[in-house]
Amino acid sequence: MAYNGLADFAGRLEKEGELLRIKSFADPSLVITEITDRIVKNGGRALLFENNGTGFSLLINMFGSEKRMAMAMGRTGLDDAGGEMTQLFNMIRQPGKGLAAKIKMLPALLSMARISPRRSAKKGRCQEVIMENPDLSRLPVLRCWPWDGGPFITLPVVHTRHPKNGEVNAGMYRMQVMGRNLTGMHWHRHKTGANHFRAWAESGERMPVTVTLGGDPVYTYAATAPLPEGMDEYLLAGFLRGKRVKMVKSLTNDLWIPEDADIVIEGYVDPAEESVWEGPFGDHTGYYSLADWYPAFHVTAITHRKNAVYPATIVGIPPMEDTVIGKATERLFLHPIKMTIQPDITGMHMPPAGVAHNLVLVKIDKKYPGQGMKVMSALFGAGQMMFSKYIIVVDDDAVLTDYHGIVERVLLNVFLPDDLLITRGPLDVLDHAASAFSYGGKMGIDATVKMEEEKGRGYMLREKAVTERTDVKGKGIDVGSYFEKGRRIETAGGTVLILPADNPSVIMGEVQRLGIPEDFVWILLVDQGVDTNDLFTVSWQLLSNCDPARDILISGCRAMVDATAKTGSGFPRAWPNVVVSLPETIEQVDMMWEGLGAGEFIKSPSLKYSSLLLKGKAEVEREDNKGPESD
Repeated sequence: MAYNGLADFAGRLEKEGELLRIKSFADPSLVITEITDRIVKNGGRALLFENNGTGFSLLINMFGSEKRMAMAMGRTGLDDAGGEMTQLFNMIRQPGKGLAAKIKMLPALLSMARISPRRSAKKGRCQEVIMENPDLSRLPVLRCWPWDGGPFITLPVVHTRHPKNGEVNAGMYRMQVMGRNLTGMHWHRHKTGANHFRAWAESGERMPVTVTLGGDPVYTYAATAPLPEGMDEYLLAGFLRGKRVKMVKSLTNDLWIPEDADIVIEGYVDPAEESVWEGPFGDHTGYYSLADWYPAFHVTAITHRKNAVYPATIVGIPPMEDTVIGKATERLFLHPIKMTIQPDITGMHMPPAGVAHNLVLVKIDKKYPGQGMKVMSALFGAGQMMFSKYIIVVDDDAVLTDYHGIVERVLLNVFLPDDLLITRGPLDVLDHAASAFSYGGKMGIDATVKMEEEKGRGYMLREKAVTERTDVKGKGIDVGSYFEKGRRIETAGGTVLILPADNPSVIMGEVQRLGIPEDFVWILLVDQGVDTNDLFTVSWQLLSNCDPARDILISGCRAMVDATAKTGSGFPRAWPNVVVSLPETIEQVDMMWEGLGAGEFIKSPSLKYSSLLLKGKAEVEREDNKGPESD
């Protein structure tokens, strides 16, 4: 199903009871974020802020449930679209074709389906209104979190073209508004936009860039999808909407854009120009991504539809709207392409606590020894899977969303250190735990049932530990002094111990000195502010704050994991703070809640996480802890 812009999609959401219109004034600076965060984390509706101080309504959380995500794709469920994509990839996996040839077949297959984009010489609906003096302040751009470097456009579809081969790309890169016609362009070094930028720098010419906002919601999704480089995102969009995308030429450059977009921002990036200091930004990791140098984007024109709606999203401590987008990618696109790369795989899942790139759960139909290790090794080098920090492989009978069951399989089937694959490689640039920018440790965990050939020294150590299992108190050890605040998770395969720790190195040394029984298989050290009964937060902190190659100590058949903040002098990089709202913003939204029409009062999620703020220790924080001054 194709939608005629965001107003059309919002109308459909409202008919389905999936939209809340907020008519009272809500400030795009901090307040809309705080309202949205409460709604998102409680599975609420999409929000249309009609009174935000500008002439545009703001739509947010439109992808915040599986139902709305499926509606955006014109389906009743994500599995419907996923099944269609699987059929398409099965066509690619015909025998006698190499992987490169198969991937190259995809555009041809989509074109055969008559959904390739079509260019029009006429102007589009996105060009109905031309802003005489382009001014970004006329848009309801969100300032999301208190220590953000400024307001950010958070759902831009950024159109670029390679200067030599002509390949086009529509990617999603946040844009910090720095003036009425100036933004930063935050494309990461691994992304296609950055590749195009480097090519334009070699050519010595300005790089044309056109940004679209809104239109059919599948355009936004397609810009986030992990497509092979060189494949047109509007082929995927056409496939999803069942109708080709009509493209029109930008007014001030030669880039082509969807004619039914809501808002268009045209301009250029000059590679010869000095970069701008962009950020910080409260990011999807739940931490601030720190400020750095990025190219400047100069606005030459702003156009929009007569009934334009401004789209936005917020990211922060998971789960957020991007969690649902990630689920769509798993079912719709990522799973089939990984099956093409690794046929052994029967299922794949990225838990919300892993913020997409920190943890991937994989199941396989195991047939031979070493198969789990083989799959992990292959995935660490496959496309965007190279950013994965942890990969856990389990047997085909596992339920990947049963996280307790996954933990039990790890404890039962992993024999340390034999079943761990510890390596180093590229990481997402937002990974703050790595000692070096975008490069650090990775860990694969083979939690499949072991065949006889795989039962090495680790297996023998575990068997001996289970046989000789003794009570800690029976050994005369004062458990209380060290572990009274800890939490034990007992399973048939051993015990996980979660400990708050001010000084991890001291605790690790004491654990070894005390001779605690080997059935304490994993000991996880977290910050004092972490509630050890909240396993989601424990998992998020573990995956975020630990570099597997540096912070995991294997001693016998035990692993001790330092998941605390690395704010001491020994860590070579600045450490970011967690993303939470200010007390005054929380109080302001508390007072206005009844007038929003949002139903029963919802407490601020930031209250739960404020204990994790690293006052005086993290990079992103003013000395008085009050946040930056208002713009």
